Amino acid sequence: MELKIEARNVELKKGWQMKIEEEKEKLLRHHAGFVLHLRVAIEATTHHKQDNYEVKIVASVPNDTVVVSKKGDVVRALLVEAFDVLALKLKEITRKKRKLKKNLEQGGDGDGKGVVHLVVPSESYGFITSVDQREIYFHENALKNVAISSLTEGDLVIFGESRGDKGPQAAWVRVAK
Repeated sequence: MELKIEARNVELKKGWQMKIEEEKEKLLRHHAGFVLHLRVAIEATTHHKQDNYEVKIVASVPNDTVVVSKKGDVVRALLVEAFDVLALKLKEITRKKRKLKKNLEQGGDGDGKGVVHLVVPSESYGFITSVDQREIYFHENALKNVAISSLTEGDLVIFGESRGDKGPQAAWVRVAK
């Protein structure tokens, strides 16, 4: 895992750096090989009357980026809290991926079940990977019980397939429960 530590408007203290290294080692033990890049930024926020520091952690994982931001007066406590939140978010992502894999393996012949692997809300479309590993296009208008803005990569979906001008597409898409 690549680690980058930044300090803005404040000098990086040895104790903070040691705490970041310690928390990084915990992440490596629990999420070995999952976190690709980790960036920790500590900033003195002089424009606030309270919350003198902001700790921001950005973790790059396969197909996703996790951001945690905490504000307060004690940097060491903020680091612990931010890393705890990050660990919970990583655990949730891992759980979703495991559940998704299990659901796909139990999916049967592949007709109508899949995983969202790309969502482009700004252009109102996305792609699903079907159980049999085919790429299925969908448009925002095909979504039945979800808005495209709340759809995320990795969501399990059920869909009705039809033939489009450029290949398979979903006539309708529902998030699986």
